This record gives sequence, structure tokens and C-alpha cells, in this order.
Amino acid sequence: MSATVEANVRPDYDDALQAIADYVLSYRVDGEEALATARHCLMDTLGCGLLALRFPECTKHLGPLVEGTIVPHGARVPGTAFRLDPVKAAWDIGAMVRWLDYNDTWLAAEWGHPSDNLGGILAVADHLGQVRRARGESPLAMREVLEAMVMAHEIQGVLALENAFNRVGLDHVVLVKVATTAVAAKLMGADREQLLSALSHAWVDGQSLRTYRHAPNAGSRKSWAAGDATSRGVRLADIALRGEMGIPGALSAPQWGFHDVAFSHTSRDLALKPEGERRLRLSRPFGSYVMENVLFKIAFPAEFHAQTACEAAVRLHPEVKDRLGEVERIVLSTQESAIRIISKEGELANPADRDHCLQYMVAVPLAFGELAAEHYEDDFHAAHPRIDALRAKMEVIEDPRYSRDYLDPGKRSIANAIQVFFADGTSTEKVEVEYPLGHRRRRDEGIPLLEAKFRRHLATRFPPARCERIQALCRDPQGLAQTPVDHFVDLFVI
Repeated sequence: MSATVEANVRPDYDDALQAIADYVLSYRVDGEEALATARHCLMDTLGCGLLALRFPECTKHLGPLVEGTIVPHGARVPGTAFRLDPVKAAWDIGAMVRWLDYNDTWLAAEWGHPSDNLGGILAVADHLGQVRRARGESPLAMREVLEAMVMAHEIQGVLALENAFNRVGLDHVVLVKVATTAVAAKLMGADREQLLSALSHAWVDGQSLRTYRHAPNAGSRKSWAAGDATSRGVRLADIALRGEMGIPGALSAPQWGFHDVAFSHTSRDLALKPEGERRLRLSRPFGSYVMENVLFKIAFPAEFHAQTACEAAVRLHPEVKDRLGEVERIVLSTQESAIRIISKEGELANPADRDHCLQYMVAVPLAFGELAAEHYEDDFHAAHPRIDALRAKMEVIEDPRYSRDYLDPGKRSIANAIQVFFADGTSTEKVEVEYPLGHRRRRDEGIPLLEAKFRRHLATRFPPARCERIQALCRDPQGLAQTPVDHFVDLFVI
């Protein structure tokens, strides 16, 4: 009888790792649309982070792990006086920008928020810029931050196109970790071997489960999970830059690699995938597609699958507001993804539970004509029992066309429709919204409102003169691109 012996032949790095590394090291971002969108994404993401500083549940997590720690050339956390090591600064910035679920979104087989990577990008760039300046070298410019944002968006978004990590119970922040690792290593000066090593460690790292995003366990971890992921990406890039060896078969190693350990099983209602489908698929080459097509949350701090439903509810508000007691039922037509992740019945335990409930996010604007972050808080919910009364009358159904168009690369719609029926037999019209305000198809309409949103959020933290100075710089594409990163961050320090 012969024993099975493993062949100890070290493989080449997995193809997907090589594709990401080569993209980051060689691609030049020069498309005007990509850079313009990245500039607006920078504005919106920082603005969302500043708004989150109004919420103690967010701010309690911020600052050094050891009080009083002083970090020479430390990365600054916008809107605060904190100067931290880049890993903790990335955590803080990432948590801030994600806290209110108000920044940009990408929807495909997997979903997520590519601007979450700004936590790692800005922390690393600010720190390195200060170090270079102290050495008498040229500091990093904001053009490099914008380019890193385009690349991080692309890595996260392309990996999400046909790879449904949610189907195997993994949270989408795995893609934040991978994308941040790649661009942070690039900013730090990694060569190809170091970048491949960093990426391999990102894939073999422990990956978050989606437990905290779903009933009955939804909670506030979903508000800092991306900060944790972007921070981990910075740490792994640093480890690789110190000379740590890589793991070439991180994805494909039989039995022990990511594919077999974490990506080979489907949700309980699907059969086991054939062997050839247990692999990450890169359905298009990396470029700037994701940044150019990213979705902005302009009108509502709400999970993106509900954005068009909220818009439809606001349109119906004038017709419904004086007849709330007469409502017999409310029919919500939506996409399959929305039903799978945000359709909920029963008690909602906390703000994080409410901002991922389709029915709650519709009931509030139906009743009040708007939806703001404060509407998820416990006090507001307790004071308005009519919200849960409306939720109880909602029927959520899938429209197959909405589900098809959601995945159609030529459309990428996120459609919802609402119709309200009253006890006397009358009803409203069926109000349908296919493309949300932040969609690429509505850019001309949306960008002025996005800039107004940024102005509002700046004003929650800074005096008028500082707000105007920041706005003027962000409205100047060339001036912003040439601004040293540390000088840009100076504007956001309290």
C-alpha cells in the first residue's frame, strides 16, 4: 500500500493575482470621465464621513488605540484632530465614510461600495506625502490619490461582476481588502513580487461573514466592516513591503486555497457548482469602467437597492400623506437582489437594521416626504408607530424584468415600483423609477445635487470660509490634481 504524497512544486502566482498586479503597476489613468468622476467621488466620500461625525456611535470608535500616542508624520483623520499611524487612520476614515450608508455603490453579482477604499488610500498618501516632504523630496499629489481611487474601484467592481461572494456567505468587504492592498502597495512603491505577495495574503486572510448584514443579526458592525477591511489592506501591503514571502497558490491550491475553502459552496437553495465554476472569473479587462459607471447616493442615505423605491415613495407622498389611516395595502415591485438582502418583516432592532429594510425605507418617505439619517435612530422610530403600521401592509414581489435589467451590462438599472391601495377601493397610480438619481444615465441631473450635498456636509464641520476654500479647490480639476496630498488634508483638520 502506497501513501499519497503531496507534490511540493511551488506554482506560479494565480492568474487573477497577476492580472491585478499588472494592472496596478502598468495602467495609466488618463480618461477625463474617470478622473472627473473620481473627483466627485472624493468630494462625496469625504462629505459622508464628515456627516457621520455627528453620530456618537461612530465617533466612539475613532482615535488612537493608546490615548496620547504621538505619531510623527501620522495620517490625519478628516474632520478631527487625530494624527494616527496609517493602519488605524485607514480604519477610522473607512468607518466614517461608510457609517451612514450614504457613499457610492456598485451593483452586480456582488455589490459593495468602492469608495470605502479611500480610507486606505488617503491614509497612506497623507503619511507618505509628509515623509517625503520631511526628506526634501517631492510629496505625493492628489492626482495620485484620484488614480488610486480609479484603480481600487476597478479591482473591486470587476471582481464583483460575476463573482457572488454573498452566495457563499462572505461579505463584500473582502473586495475592499483586496483592492486596498493592491493600490496601497503601489503607493508605497512595491515592485511586482511585493505586490503579488501582498495580494496573496489578502486572499488567504480570514474573510468576514455576512451575518451582521442580515436579519435577525443585522447590526452596526456593517458600518465599520469596510473600515476594518481597508485598514487590513494597508497592513498587508506593509507586511509585503518588509519582504514577507507570498503564497502563489492562494486562490487555486487544491483543498487549501480560497477557491476550495471559501468559494466552492453555494447557498442552500442551489446545487454544488461544477468544478470549473469554483473559480474567480474576470469577465472584462481592468481599465476605468467601474469608476465611470459607479452609482452615487445623492438623495437618500439608504441601501442602494432601495434608492428608486425611496424616490417613488417621495413622489407618492403628497397623495398619501393625508390618507395614511386609510391604506389597505402597499405593493412594492422590485429586483431579486433587493428581496434577498433588504426585505424584512418583524421588529427592527437598531438603526443598522432599519437602514437595510426595504419596507422601512419606503414607509418613512411615504409618510414624511423625505428620508434622512436621523430617521433610522431609535428615538424617531419609537415616536412614530405609523412607520411599522405601514410596513405591515406592504407586499414585496419580484418583477422579473427588473431582475434581468439589473444584471444587464448595458442597463444596470435598479428599478422599483410602488402602488398604494386604500380601503375604499381606490388606489394611487403605480409609480416606477428604473434608474436612481446617482446613475450614470442621470449624471447631468445628479452632479449639481451631489455638489450641493457636499456643501451641506462640509458645513456640519467647518466654518463658511473653510467650506468655500475646500469647495473652490474641489471644483478646480487641475488645481486639485496638482495639490500635495498633505496640503489637501490640512484643509480638513480641526
